[in-house]
Order: sequence, then C-alpha cells, then structure tokens
Amino acid sequence: MISFASFPTVSDYSGYNKPHHPHGESDDAYMDLDADYDQTDGSRLTCPGEMLTSSQDYMRGHGTYVVDEDVIASVAGTIERVNKLVTVRATSGRYNPEVGDLVVGRITEVQPRRWKVDANGRQDAILMLSSVNLPGGVQRRKLESDELQMRNFFEEGDLLVAEVQAFFITDGSMSLHTRSLRYGKLRNGQLVTVPPILVRRLKSHFIALPCGVDLILGLNGYIWVSKHVKAAEQEGEEGFDAEGVYSNVNDDIDETTRTAISRVTNIVRILASHFVPLTDTVLTEAYDWTVDQQGGVKDLLTEDFGDALVASLVSRS
Repeated sequence: MISFASFPTVSDYSGYNKPHHPHGESDDAYMDLDADYDQTDGSRLTCPGEMLTSSQDYMRGHGTYVVDEDVIASVAGTIERVNKLVTVRATSGRYNPEVGDLVVGRITEVQPRRWKVDANGRQDAILMLSSVNLPGGVQRRKLESDELQMRNFFEEGDLLVAEVQAFFITDGSMSLHTRSLRYGKLRNGQLVTVPPILVRRLKSHFIALPCGVDLILGLNGYIWVSKHVKAAEQEGEEGFDAEGVYSNVNDDIDETTRTAISRVTNIVRILASHFVPLTDTVLTEAYDWTVDQQGGVKDLLTEDFGDALVASLVSRS
C-alpha cells in the first residue's frame, strides 16, 4: 500500500498563504508576488497545487508547472523570484551549493591527496590536501611527507567548517578549502541538523551570542554550537597553532557553558520544527526569551514551551 506524507495545511503557515482558488476566477486569485518579494526574508511559503501567478506575466521555474496559463506550485516550499522567473524551493531536499558558501561537514573517507566530506549535498564534497593550512602557516607545495600525515590533520568522523571553492567538471562535486584560520576542525560543541532552506544568507555566519556560545550557521543545514572562542585565539596571535587547530581533544567546559550550549541547541531544534528561518537576530531574541521564562533546558523540549517561544517571536516581528 502506498502512503503519502502529510503537508501542513494552509492555516498552519500563520497567514503566509492565501487560499487556493480554482482557475477561472478574477485576477485577485493570484498572489501579489511583488509584495511577497519585499518581505524581510525575501520569500514566502506555499503548498502543492496553490496558484501562484499567470504564465503571461511570469516565467515558470523549478518547483512549478503551468495549467491553463496559471503557474502552480508543485512542491511545498518557499517562493523565490528573480525578475520575472518564479521558482519554488522545496522545504526538504539536499543542499544546492554555490561558490563562496560556508558549510559544515564531516570527513567520510581519506584518499590520496584528498578527503571526502559529507556536506549534505547530493554527493560527497572534496577537500584537497593543497586546500588546507599546514603547520607553520606557510603556503607551499605539498610534499609526499605531507600526504603521509593526512590523518594527523583530518580523519574519518572529524567535523570541519570550510568554504565552497569550486566545482569539479567531471562529476559536479564541490571542492572545499580551509585556508582561512577561521576554518578547520571543529571541537568543543554539538552539531545540529536543519533543512538547508532555513539558513538565510547573512553577512557573517559566525555568530557569538552574549551567553558565551558561538554558532556556525552552515548554509548546507549543518549548524555547529560550541563554547565561545576569543577573536585573538581564532585568528592566531603568534602564527599557526597546528596542535590546537588539528587537535582531537576537547577543552574543559564548565557546567554553565554546557548548559548554555544545550539551551541554544534546543532552541535551534524548536525553530526548525516550526519552520522559522534562522538568523542572528532571531536566535538572540529566542535565547533571551527562554532565559526570561526561567525554565530549564529540558523544558524547551515540551510542545507548549516551543509553541510559546515561536508565538513570542512572531509577535515581535
């Protein structure tokens, strides 16, 4: 027997969607794409089968189809418009990378002169040995001795933050690099996975919350929550610290910081479950609200608490 996953109803989107109208009604049946495009997050939610606009005024893109000159959504997701091209970006699916994107990934395999990285894409990404920082911080050609020590830098299971550098012509897989000292192996934290569509493009995806917790919002939907690292330690005051950057040993973390990390992690899970886009402003407001409620970390996992948190964020926007 075939079963279908249920999608949220139109009313579940808290006013984002207009009712679906059958073909043949007035122009009021179409949504105002220009008004929706001017929203702060640049997109709005839609359901499969919802009428979007007229094919005479706009061109259909991915996630849409045309019936009797009407452009209709074929998937549940957010509407995106570029000039006269209308597309629907599905709420679920793999990450579609772009050059310059910040991503968080996990090493899956060590190969000759390269690592394979799970970055939530349609295929594993590639991190070349020539695209990482080596001890000493000197940019030079990698030697055979460097290749023999690859597992001293990254090994299977390690988490890292990197930048999408390019795409391979042969199979289209993305090539990563960690040449900046802000990139590299991740420690002292916890990984949270959310749909990539919820991570908005920001000026900086490295966020330091006042509670002493750092977040790395990977555009691939992998979010790293860890204890705060001072800017001087991150940039390296006295050159490249290979032992610290490539160490597999976590630092001692006090109970207060552990509690803050757990609180932020649960907040991210709540916002993702309610399909709330993640930005530095939203995360800061959500954390402040949970602290004002004087509830424990476990209280955040209750349904009522999560609904109240999202309701408070909506009322402020």
